[in-house]
Amino acid sequence: MSRPKPIINIENVVASATLNQKVDLNAVVKSYPGVEYRPEQFPGLVFRLKRPKTATLIFNSGKMVCTGAKSEREAKRAVMKVIKELKRGGIIIISKPELKIQNIVASASLGGMIDLEKAAYTLGKTMYEPEQFPGLIYRMDNPKVVILLFASGKLVCTGAKKEQDVYDAVNTLHKILEEKGLIYYE
Repeated sequence: MSRPKPIINIENVVASATLNQKVDLNAVVKSYPGVEYRPEQFPGLVFRLKRPKTATLIFNSGKMVCTGAKSEREAKRAVMKVIKELKRGGIIIISKPELKIQNIVASASLGGMIDLEKAAYTLGKTMYEPEQFPGLIYRMDNPKVVILLFASGKLVCTGAKKEQDVYDAVNTLHKILEEKGLIYYE
């Protein structure tokens, strides 16, 4: 029987950016009353975009963290759009930001059932305590990601720095599960 290809969805891309300058958050609030800024609770300002649907934290140090993007490209686009909005609001931004992808979280379905008990022994670098958590935690070295694997064949992959790492990790794991007879198709 031909095995189904894993269905992979990028759920969240977290990117950080550094403006290499201080940002007056109170001035941002004056230009954009829609932003969330409660310095007594949290030192960052939350700048939400509808398109792409993201939230960017801006700190007065000039550091920014963007969450909610569905791709690396979308994360970069969101950060650049926030900077463009800041400039439009009269905030002077001197340099081009240094942008870095910090984490990519993806979900996937392998299309078969997995024997987690056996997988825990076979894969190595795993943690499986079903009384505590129903999934097996698998730390992959190459690419360096952490995968939460469930008996249903569904998984969550986290820690990737590039989208390609997600695809490589899921496909590699799928192949290992097949070769070791740990996945069963109905």
